[in-house]
Amino acid sequence: MNNRVAVAFTGPSGSGKTTLVEKVSKILIQTQKVAIIKNDPKDKAVFDVAGKDSDKFTKTGAEVVVTSPTRTTYFSQREKTLDEIVAMISDFDILLVEGLKTLPLPRIAIFRNEIDESYFSCSEAIAVDETVNLSQYKIPDNIDILNLNNDKEIIAWINTHAREI
Repeated sequence: MNNRVAVAFTGPSGSGKTTLVEKVSKILIQTQKVAIIKNDPKDKAVFDVAGKDSDKFTKTGAEVVVTSPTRTTYFSQREKTLDEIVAMISDFDILLVEGLKTLPLPRIAIFRNEIDESYFSCSEAIAVDETVNLSQYKIPDNIDILNLNNDKEIIAWINTHAREI
């Protein structure tokens, strides 16, 4: 892929979104530059250790960049749009987005045990495992059904449907 593309993952809490994004990322990163955005709608993620310099700096409310020989970390105190985030990280081939249902990206909804049909309106595919009885649901014809445990099938869907950004 010469152009940068993106795809999103959504689903209820505990459905396996993070696990799937992690698995897909580990495979794709062998041949592509991968970037990941995770939405934290409840603002509960913790990014630093209390008392350390970077924690003190982020608590000022400033935009903070911490650099080291092996990584650069950017702590922002402001919500960013997808375009702003893409501009910041810019050096990637494929962007995997966890959450952010409102973004107009091709989206795989992940379900275990049961399907929440409210996700159909914002998803182009669903990924389910053997705990879901598909015969209990009327899945719209425009939604692809993927096996949550078949990495190759999911990556093939991503390669076909990811949107250029």
